[in-house]
Amino acid sequence: MKRSRLPLFTTVFILLFFYVPILLLVLNSFNASRFGGSWEGFTLNWYVRLFNDGPIWTALRNTLIIAVSSTLVSMILGTLAAFALHRYNTRLQRIHYTLIYTPLVVPDILMGMSLLLFFVAMGFQLGLTTIFLAHVTFCISYVAMVVLARLQDFDFSVIEASQDLGAGWWDTLWRVLLPMLAPGIAAGGLLAFTLSIDDFVITFFVSGPGSTTLPIRIYSMMKHSRNMPIINALSTILLVVTFLAVWSSQRLTREKRT
Repeated sequence: MKRSRLPLFTTVFILLFFYVPILLLVLNSFNASRFGGSWEGFTLNWYVRLFNDGPIWTALRNTLIIAVSSTLVSMILGTLAAFALHRYNTRLQRIHYTLIYTPLVVPDILMGMSLLLFFVAMGFQLGLTTIFLAHVTFCISYVAMVVLARLQDFDFSVIEASQDLGAGWWDTLWRVLLPMLAPGIAAGGLLAFTLSIDDFVITFFVSGPGSTTLPIRIYSMMKHSRNMPIINALSTILLVVTFLAVWSSQRLTREKRT
C-alpha cells in the first residue's frame, strides 16, 4: 500500500510558515532598503544606527532589571507556595491554590487594568517599582505550578532519613531538599524570566515616565515605518543570543551527563 505524502507536505508547510518570516526578517536587517519591499543591496547601516540608539539600550537595561529581580523573587515565593500547597491539604490551601492558579487564566488586559487601578488607589507612582510588582504577581504562579509538578514525584522519606541521620532542618534544606528541587526551580525561573522579558500588555498598563521596557519601546518604534530596519536588526541580535543560549545550555547538559 502506497504511503500518503500528506503528513510530509503538512510538516513542510508548517515549518515554512513558521521559519520563512524569521528568515525574511534577518535578510531585511541587511537590506539597504528602508521599507524592505525590494532588495537594494547589502548594508550594516541599521546595526550601526541600532548601537547608537540610546533609548533602546535604556529600555533593554530596564527590561533586564525587571526580569532578573522579578524572577529571583518569584522563584523564592513560588517555591514556598508550591511546597505549602503540596504539603498541606486544608481549606485554606484550597483557597491558596485558587489564588495561585487565577493569574494563569485571567486575560492579560484584565490583569493589567486591575493592577493599574490598584496602584492608583494605593497612591503608588507608576514606574519600575510597579512593573516589578506586577511581574512578580504573575510570575509566582508559573514558578509555583512548575515546582508543584516536580513535588508530585518527590520522595519525602529522604528528608526523614536525613533527619534520622542527625541533620538539622537547615542542613536538610540546603543539602537534600533544594538540590532535588533544583531542576524544577530552575525551569520555573527560566519560564518566569522569559515571560517577564517578553511581557507587553501588563507592562503597558503599569509603566510610567522613564520606565519604558524593550517591548514597549519596540511597539512605539513600529508606529513609525522608518524605524522598521532598526527593529529587524534588533530582532536578529535577539535571535542570535537566544540560539546561542539554547546551544550552550544543551552542550553543558550533554557534558554533565557524560
